[in-house]
Amino acid sequence: MKLTGAQIVCESLLRENVDVVFGIPGGAILPLYGAMPEYPQLRHILVRHEQAAAMAADGYARVTGKAGVCMATSGPGATNLVTGIASAQMDSIPIVAITGQVPRAAIGKDAFQETDMTGITLPVTKHNYLVMSAAEIPQAIKDAFYIANTGRPGPVLIDIPKDVLLNDEAEFSYPDDVDLPGYKPTMDGHPSQIQKAAQLIAEAKRPIILAGHGIIISRAYQEVLELAERAQIPVVTTLLGISSFPSEHFLNVGMPGMHGMAYASMAINESDLLISLGMRFDDRVTGRLSDFAPNAKVVHIDVDPSEISKNVKATVPIVGDLKRVLQALLPHVEPAVHAEWVQQVEDMRVEHPSHRIRETDKLLPQYILRTLSDVTDGNALVVTGVGQHQMWAAQHCRFKNPNSLITSGGLGAMGFEVPAAMGAKVGAPDKVVWSIAGDGGFQMTLCDLATCAENNIAVKFAIMNNGYLGMVRQWQDFFYNKVYTATSYSANPDFVKLAEAYGIPGIRVTDKSQVESSIRQAMMEPGPVVVDFLVEPEENVFPMIPAGESLSEMLEEPDQVPAFQASNEGIAT
Repeated sequence: MKLTGAQIVCESLLRENVDVVFGIPGGAILPLYGAMPEYPQLRHILVRHEQAAAMAADGYARVTGKAGVCMATSGPGATNLVTGIASAQMDSIPIVAITGQVPRAAIGKDAFQETDMTGITLPVTKHNYLVMSAAEIPQAIKDAFYIANTGRPGPVLIDIPKDVLLNDEAEFSYPDDVDLPGYKPTMDGHPSQIQKAAQLIAEAKRPIILAGHGIIISRAYQEVLELAERAQIPVVTTLLGISSFPSEHFLNVGMPGMHGMAYASMAINESDLLISLGMRFDDRVTGRLSDFAPNAKVVHIDVDPSEISKNVKATVPIVGDLKRVLQALLPHVEPAVHAEWVQQVEDMRVEHPSHRIRETDKLLPQYILRTLSDVTDGNALVVTGVGQHQMWAAQHCRFKNPNSLITSGGLGAMGFEVPAAMGAKVGAPDKVVWSIAGDGGFQMTLCDLATCAENNIAVKFAIMNNGYLGMVRQWQDFFYNKVYTATSYSANPDFVKLAEAYGIPGIRVTDKSQVESSIRQAMMEPGPVVVDFLVEPEENVFPMIPAGESLSEMLEEPDQVPAFQASNEGIAT
């Protein structure tokens, strides 16, 4: 029996074990939505904005390890996906986005709601397709899921004209194999490079492991733990690497870089070997490259060869899947003790403690997040947006379980927290999921509170409500002579009433004494809850390494800011 293009899409998704799709219908993709009732195994979650569909697919993918799936119609529906797709690309998240396109005969004629989606998404996808016949759909979907999930994961877009979905028919047969003759990621590291890496580890006196997101992607938690413990190597985690190594392990030094622990950045600068695992030497980690880890040799292991030596030259580059490379490396790593070096790092921690929460009656975001972490005993799945609250969550939350911090790291997309938390909760319904937001980012995607209410997606939303675009205000404070242009949110809505308008319980917190009880109250509710914390308006994130400066030029305390500002004439890049 022949099937329509729409039916073939559904059949193909089932062959890829897809069980959830996030999306919004529209004209060009209506034939696909029309076929979906025939396939009740495909749960469709109707979001309120297409950006949320892509970001929910991102959150779902992170917790399940499967590719998240989102759908949208042509034109504005498809372009609204782009920010979520770009965020997935920057953070190496496997998602498959399916978009409707105008009929084949109308392509290139400026038809209503026509946009060149393969052209638009070329820079922000791992691969994309314009499928011009129903017969091509099975292979395209087979290949798309394979590409999204293998090597360095990433988003793939499949654009399908309306008439291919509606009228075009073909015999359905799902392929057993991919048809990608030019695509073959390197999974196993070169044996001689692995031997060289082991030799450098044996010779090092002050080694540091730089633990990146690749550990989480490859699920190499046990291998990294074994390497650190066997050779007694302190571990520094990037923002996306947080929760790849146990927070409370004595070798965990914490997050380095722009808003990381001062002692973590100092340890990097004092090291003689950096073992860089699945990380890309982002500028937020390195600061000024010419001054980064000046005395260190570098072992860089990554599945993406384009990342190696892109920013920091590798002494020993190893291309391959991190888990498999570490499994090959570990037999060559001899047990070692670096007691003097571990003590030196601990001394740095004592001398430059960072992240102390000052004693005050004011309601500080740091105190809220530390309390939330204590109440959940470090077992919550924390999803953040981007800005001050993101940094405070990274600094003050503990993570006992692997892969329990989800955030938009590479793209830094505000509004990520609401839909990504929604997708994460759908993918991990038994986990306690807290979405940490600023009042600015929350208002970018709060419409999807309706999706949570409608589907009883029990995310707990914590808003750090300071009435500002907080991180932007902080930069204006430090580097732009306190000229606060377009950063005040003086007309914020009443978030409690807004939550209640969606049928969601709302809690307002105005005093430090209410914090713990409000968190416990939210967690007792069976469905979604919004907690509006009215925090200190002009609290700043410390430590901070100004953009373009070196790790050694960190501002650890507020009283260091005026001197820096005067020397730089209030300008930063």
